[in-house]
Amino acid sequence: MKVSLVVLTYNWPEALEPVLRSVGAQTRLPDEVLIADDGSGAPTRALIERLRDGFPTALEHVWQDDRGFRAARCRNRGIAASRGDYVVLIDGDMLLHPHFIADHLMLAERGCFLQGGRLKATRAESARLLGGGHPVFAPWCAADFHEFDGTRRLYAFRQPLLARWKARSRNGGRVMSCNMSFWRDDLLRVNGFDERMEGYGAEDRELAERLQNAGLRRRALKWSALATHLWHDSRAPVDVDDMSLANNRLFHLTRTQGITRCAQGIDGHAELLGAPARAAS
Repeated sequence: MKVSLVVLTYNWPEALEPVLRSVGAQTRLPDEVLIADDGSGAPTRALIERLRDGFPTALEHVWQDDRGFRAARCRNRGIAASRGDYVVLIDGDMLLHPHFIADHLMLAERGCFLQGGRLKATRAESARLLGGGHPVFAPWCAADFHEFDGTRRLYAFRQPLLARWKARSRNGGRVMSCNMSFWRDDLLRVNGFDERMEGYGAEDRELAERLQNAGLRRRALKWSALATHLWHDSRAPVDVDDMSLANNRLFHLTRTQGITRCAQGIDGHAELLGAPARAAS
């Protein structure tokens, strides 16, 4: 089985470099890495060009012009350009445990998609990591365990046996596209992310809802696929469920009407979907 890693980024090459170095240190390398770039400037392009030749697997740059926050479209372009059987999504501020890709593949199963979490590094810990430090994957790591969208201390270490039990005993985990994985043909079947959703929030929850409407199960990744999230100012609204937000209204329609396929999605990138497969370097 070939796996594609899609990394979302925007104008933060100082974070993207250690993220890519953590990708290069995986015990099971992805067969290709696609940087889904939401309009970054020249420094990000220069970083990718500098790392590409010595990178241990294929490294591709899938760029779109900067017209504001268009994460849904950006991820779709990365998925469209991918050639793996299985797709893992992360954000460009996530430092990966060495077994991150192996863990996703260990728990991949037809009829399911996987939802992981993130250890939310403190501001001081993020500064240490950006300065070249190595992430700590343990309950005593410097993380904000009290935050609602972060991994709890209980799960802050790797234990494959517990991970397998948890994945089969609980359908869920908070939906966050910074750490998810899918069979690529399942994503194509529902047409990927809904590109009408621009600005922060809900595009990942809406995709998860359509996949579940299509009969797939969402399984939680606990004690596995660990990743440390670098601190930065959040774009999240005060109330992520505010129904005055256009993205939340689209999400509500998907949930209440049982929608499985969005009208504006991956199929709008035929030039990438039809491109010849690339060989891993």
